[in-house]
This record gives sequence, structure tokens and C-alpha cells, in this order.
Amino acid sequence: NTAMGAQMTDAHRRFLQILMSKGIIEASEARKLHRHCCETDKVYYAHDKLDDFIGTINRYLQPLFMQIRKGMSEEDGRAHYAVVNLAETEVTKMASDYTEIELELFRKTMDLIILSENGFASSTDILNLADKLKTKKMKKKEAEQVLKVFVEDKWLSEKNGEYTLHTRCIIEMEQYILSNYQDVARKCNICHSLAIQSQVCESCGIGMHLPCVRKYFKAQTEPRCPQCNEFWSCDIP
Repeated sequence: NTAMGAQMTDAHRRFLQILMSKGIIEASEARKLHRHCCETDKVYYAHDKLDDFIGTINRYLQPLFMQIRKGMSEEDGRAHYAVVNLAETEVTKMASDYTEIELELFRKTMDLIILSENGFASSTDILNLADKLKTKKMKKKEAEQVLKVFVEDKWLSEKNGEYTLHTRCIIEMEQYILSNYQDVARKCNICHSLAIQSQVCESCGIGMHLPCVRKYFKAQTEPRCPQCNEFWSCDIP
């Protein structure tokens, strides 16, 4: 009975609650959670119906201006699900959690990441911004602490002193970034979603996510740009 399937149940509510407390989960974890919620609340479970299950939750979330969205990790190409607030851009959402000076540091960090070649900003460059903030100057120690919080809250992720946008942040902020960084934000030539960490063609300037680069060139004998057909000079990951 399809009408039954479209109803919100305790299993749907449990799934939503757990996802909201985590902020983001990987697809494999979402599939396990789907099963766990259905079994716990004795709701009919079909292993291949996760997207329908989420669709039901999304219909319920619509009037609340929220949505569960699927996105991809730029590191390994794995699918993730995150709860996104549609009523307010992430910057206003973040405004309730952080002080004005912390937000300014975040925005400046985001600028560095988006304007960079490879989608990373070094901690050195970020900390150099800290004492030039308009709100007020921030000491390096303080800035390091704030960066740590942004990583814990899944807005940034960090690798060997280099910062990039967390998958959750990208899922949540894609529209915001595409409209606020029109001239510099790139969409991946392969999957057409926002690409922060990417390789860029030296000839025509298109960008591709690293997992998309890997997948695309797997089948090619020699790597040529899908747009201009020039030799792809970046190292294939």
C-alpha cells in the first residue's frame, strides 16, 4: 500500500532525530540507520527504499523549510546525507552559534579556500588574517581555538595544517557559495555540483572533483580535458 509508505512514522522521526544530532552521515551509515529505525519501531523495512523513506521525511520537513540532502565527499566521492536549513543561508544559521568576530574569521577563511587553486587554505594564511579582522583583532591562539571549533562543528575539515570546507558545509552552502562567489566558484565538469577541492585544466580552466577525475580518466588511454581535449597536466589521483 503506497499511501502507508508516504506516512511519517516513529521510524522516520527516529531517523530524522539521529541525523539531526549528527549533522551528516555517510550513505552506508544511513542505510544501517534506516534498517535500525524500521526494526526498532516495527515499521515495514525494504532495504532498497532508503530514498523513498527520506522522501517521506522531506515532505514532512517542507513546511518547516528544511530538507535532507544528498551530497558527495570531495575526498573519496562517497555519498553523504545532511539536514539542510532552507529558510536561512548558513551564514545566518551560523550567526546564532558564533560571535560576529568568529563569523568574520569563517567568512575570510572561506574566501581563501574558494579563491585557492586546490581548495585548501593553510593555517598560516588563516592566522595572518586574524589580526586584520574588521570586528576586532583576534590573537593567534584565539584564532586557532576558533578554527578547532569550526572543525568540530563540521564547517571546516583539516589535514596537515591545511583547511578546506567540510562535506556538510558544502551540501549546506552550495547555493550560497554559487551565488556569492559567482566569478570564482567552480562547478565540476563531470557531476555539475560545486567543486572546492578540484583539479583545473591549464588550457581552458574547467574544474573537476578529484574522485570525478579518477573515475573519468580510468577509461581513457591518455588523459585529455573533457572540454577542450588538451592533455590533462595534473597528476591523476
